[in-house]
Amino acid sequence: MNKIFLGEETKLKPCVATVGFFDGVHKGHQFLIKNIIDEAKRNNIESTIITFDKHPREVLHSDYQPNMLSTYDEKLVMLSLTGIDNCVTIPFDLEMANLSARDFMGEILRDRLNVKTFIIGYDNRFGHYNDNEGFDDYVNYGKELCINVIKAQPYIMHGVSVSSSVIRTFVSEGEVEMAAQCLGRPYNIFGRVTSGFGEGHKLGFPTANIDTMGISKIIPAGGVYAVKIRIEGSIEMKHAMMNIGTRPTFNGDKTTLEVNIFNFDEDIYGKKVSVSFFHRLRSEKKFNNIDELVKQLKEDEISVKEQFKKDIEG
Repeated sequence: MNKIFLGEETKLKPCVATVGFFDGVHKGHQFLIKNIIDEAKRNNIESTIITFDKHPREVLHSDYQPNMLSTYDEKLVMLSLTGIDNCVTIPFDLEMANLSARDFMGEILRDRLNVKTFIIGYDNRFGHYNDNEGFDDYVNYGKELCINVIKAQPYIMHGVSVSSSVIRTFVSEGEVEMAAQCLGRPYNIFGRVTSGFGEGHKLGFPTANIDTMGISKIIPAGGVYAVKIRIEGSIEMKHAMMNIGTRPTFNGDKTTLEVNIFNFDEDIYGKKVSVSFFHRLRSEKKFNNIDELVKQLKEDEISVKEQFKKDIEG
């Protein structure tokens, strides 16, 4: 895949293209991209994804706090795995935001990127916001500009149109199994291990505590999860259980991410880790005493190990 950052000199070969933010590069995106690639092959031209360096709402709304499924770098890696020929990143600023749909199609798609066929996501709108503008207008602009405009079909799973917003809701509610089905892979987060409160070690369940400040993606809802963790410098995915929450048994008031890695006893403070979410066991709970908490943790560990055994056995 050719990674291209849009500049004054950018000029592509004739291509079939689509535009979008592509957060998560989920199955709906993959379905759309396959359509792009197939259409390009039928016309013997190249296939192109057009995306942005930041979410448009970050520019349009100064108080917008993005809660994404993927970072920009992750997105580029996942797009590179789709087989697309080109990925063009547009630096999104107020000047770009103020382009009308027609000007975007003329100045960017036709003049700069040599787009011959433009396939639009079924629910996608672009250009300076206009309540009265829609797909039929894009088709008419395309006729004026010699661009064939096609509307893509939605990707339906379990009766739901797969979209980034739907998956964000799944993750934020702790429905990580549904999120994984829509993404085509387990949802994951990256962070750095920092010092914690030490209670886990005293209870016989030492944990790696992940700094929440360094996480730019959505953190799943509070609860206990079966996860796999990869530590910086290693390719091995280790089985673990993770607790997300405020530690109510200890009267905590800040969200913490604590991972108990099975059969592991190494100092990994300061290292970056990747955590992939496979199953949610239960919601967070306040226990009456430490003995109750330890009993539940032992049951959670058994449940996680049984769950991973089931996954292996199919």
